[in-house]
Amino acid sequence: MKKIFLTFAIALMGFTATYAQQGKKQQLTPEQRAEKSTAKLEKELSLTADQKQKVYAIELNKFKQNQDWHQKAKAERDQKKDLAMKGMKENREQLNKVLTAEQQTKLETIHKEKKRSHHGMKGKKRGLRADSTATKA
Repeated sequence: MKKIFLTFAIALMGFTATYAQQGKKQQLTPEQRAEKSTAKLEKELSLTADQKQKVYAIELNKFKQNQDWHQKAKAERDQKKDLAMKGMKENREQLNKVLTAEQQTKLETIHKEKKRSHHGMKGKKRGLRADSTATKA
């Protein structure tokens, strides 16, 4: 009994230690990335001091451009998302002006069901649905 308990305790500690090491990676600045990349290239290619300075400048420029590109892309995604949400809100407001209270309730139920079923499909391959497998004649 003691051996089983001890084995279980050791295994639990091992899993805990492994899980604790899977923290978020620290984001490096473009300067830090360029320095790391240059050091690797210096080691692999035996760069001279002059070459090292030039390679560092090139790498720094590359990483700064990448950072700018990522920031622009994120801003564009956020802007598109905001625009889409605004459009959806306006659409719902227009629908609610036309529909009766009972129809609005039914539509809300349909939206919730669609959202729930869509949530269940996350991570799965989205192919043909079961009800649309019939071939066209």
